[in-house]
Amino acid sequence: MGDDLKKEKGIKKGFAKVFGSESSPTKKVPKLCGTNYPLSILFIVVNEFCERFSYYGMKAVLTLYFLNYLHWDENLSTTVYHAFSGLCYFTPIIGALIADVWLGKFNTIFWLSILYVIGHVVKSVGAIPTIGSTELHVALSMVGLIAIAFGTGGIKPCVSAFGGDQFEEHHVKERAKFFSIFYLSINAGSLISTLVTPVLRGGVQCFGTDCYALAFGVPAALMFFALIVFVSGSGMYKKLPPEGNVLSQVFKCIGFALSNRWSHRGKQHPKREHWLDWATEKYPNKIITEVKMVTRVLFLYIPLPMFWALFDQQGSRWTLQATRMDTKLGGFVAQPDQIQVMNPLMILILIPVFDLGIYPLLKCCKINFKPIPKMAVGMIVAALAFVVATIVEIQINKTIPPVAKDKECYVQFMNFADTELKLNIKNQEFVVGSLKESVFEDPSYHKIELDGSQLHINIALPGDSLCEAHLNERSDYTLLIYNLNGALTCEQFTDSKTKPSNGRAAVRFINLLNTSVQVFAGEQNETLSSDISATSYMEQKRGILEVKAIIEDEYKFDIGLLNFGAAYTVILTERNPTTKTIEFKKTEDVEANSFHVAWQIPQYVLLSAGEVMFSVTGLEFSYSQAPPSMKSVLQAGWLLTVAFGNVIVLIVAQAGSLEQWAEFILFAALLIAVSIIFSIMGYFYVPVNPDDLKEEDESAGELEKKPLPVNFYEMNIEEKKTKI
Repeated sequence: MGDDLKKEKGIKKGFAKVFGSESSPTKKVPKLCGTNYPLSILFIVVNEFCERFSYYGMKAVLTLYFLNYLHWDENLSTTVYHAFSGLCYFTPIIGALIADVWLGKFNTIFWLSILYVIGHVVKSVGAIPTIGSTELHVALSMVGLIAIAFGTGGIKPCVSAFGGDQFEEHHVKERAKFFSIFYLSINAGSLISTLVTPVLRGGVQCFGTDCYALAFGVPAALMFFALIVFVSGSGMYKKLPPEGNVLSQVFKCIGFALSNRWSHRGKQHPKREHWLDWATEKYPNKIITEVKMVTRVLFLYIPLPMFWALFDQQGSRWTLQATRMDTKLGGFVAQPDQIQVMNPLMILILIPVFDLGIYPLLKCCKINFKPIPKMAVGMIVAALAFVVATIVEIQINKTIPPVAKDKECYVQFMNFADTELKLNIKNQEFVVGSLKESVFEDPSYHKIELDGSQLHINIALPGDSLCEAHLNERSDYTLLIYNLNGALTCEQFTDSKTKPSNGRAAVRFINLLNTSVQVFAGEQNETLSSDISATSYMEQKRGILEVKAIIEDEYKFDIGLLNFGAAYTVILTERNPTTKTIEFKKTEDVEANSFHVAWQIPQYVLLSAGEVMFSVTGLEFSYSQAPPSMKSVLQAGWLLTVAFGNVIVLIVAQAGSLEQWAEFILFAALLIAVSIIFSIMGYFYVPVNPDDLKEEDESAGELEKKPLPVNFYEMNIEEKKTKI
């Protein structure tokens, strides 16, 4: 074992020599304005702010990028989103290994930040429509996301620890304040980027569509700036040499204990008090005892991924939910992917509310809110957030047009006769107002029951005219009634009575001008023949739309507001060659989103409150229960719970068999069940005091056992003899 240690130290020194990262632990670094704060932490905090801006800014628009740019469906978009998120939390293990064994923290941050920037650039290039085909865009996007995942995940365990290395050992308060500022910079970067990048995406038009290239390019620039800032402080940093990988040591100890136990599984070998005691032949008692402490906490981690499975759906399912809602906030129109800003905003508000208000109040009421129950309550509160999301989803579904089922279809009538009409279909009478009136009601769809899978009908019109229509089940139609050579006739159009995707609007044009016309709506255009004809529905962004029509000359006309989630029909009725305008009638086929996005606020408040109780408490609890040499192992374990949480979501999304409201209920029920299991596990948890860890003489073969103080870390966890 001694030869292995010497070899490992030699490797570390070799890498340190090559990359020039090693400096004395006692190196004097410049202080900030006469305080005990190293000047170098300014560069680290600014670097973290910019890096978090780049990560969360890119991630905020990622789901809609998959939907609108790559044209994936919601389940595939959700799956890839969570696969990327999960990879970002698997890769910290690799980053920690590189930093601890080979390069040290500084060089690991530097080289992986370069990979990070390259990933952003590749991702941005993949969002330029004029470059290559869809297959190339997908390939560039995936390569970019993988590079970003390895970059952000690789530096994640290094940056905060590198900042802590800059302080002297006795400057404990200053180091603690640094971590608070560091956490604040993370949330500030997340808050600002989640507000800004959706505006860059939706508020700027490039290449005739939403500017995803800009929305990804700005985070790329911020990450490049973060790298420049970090390197600028190089001369001021205290760069410690690699310390060796504790994580690999833990796995080796566990592996040896298991293999040794298997080798001595016969009855002739006496049992040992703990299964890890089978590693005493190779490892010191101190290491074995520390691994025991870690495995107890890691065992408690087993149920935790379910919380993150719910938490990370803010950027996927909840964003998709917002696309089906009215996001107009007074005079400001929010983008659906901007609503995610509620989480970092609520975190900044709720942390002081809990720390300065709720927790002290509970203590005054002599309610001792222990860490494990606090985390369990956080899970339940997060589950309640998904119950609220379910209620919101059900209310949204009420605003969605009904879907035709077997042996039925839906028909709307557009009457361009001079007076209202009374139409009879299968003994159902419909009164249809004339759209020629200056004030008219929008047509509505009527359900028609069919005798079989299809129906051919002749509808009697005034003047002994007939309107022939052929209707199929599970379909939607428009019957346009108009005058032709003094007699009424009709034209049948097949509709798509569904809401436009992702909060957009849709419009189609019907030509009654008796001449061919080319219609330009936004960046889309179609040509209508001189016969009665219609364009397909053209999806547009919410807003006032000016339309251009080419009929020998150019005509322009404003069709007014196209609202969230609405579908419109614009019937071109007359043209004025003198004023170069076209008269038209605009009808709303599918109603705009009417359920307001403000109803999402309660679910964000609940989820953020759950995060404060679960995540912040969990990190503090894990840190207090780990011996100093094993804290990085528990940090890696904590990040892996986030990764596995995202794996759960992508599995459910790929199954894709549940309606959205039912999926929300499923996640809420699973988290409540997991919180009960976690509470039971916590009840039997035996706390340890890492500060009391002492190693006796190795010949004694065991550690001195001490009783825990009642108020150990103010947790008041009742000690039990049960072993985990």
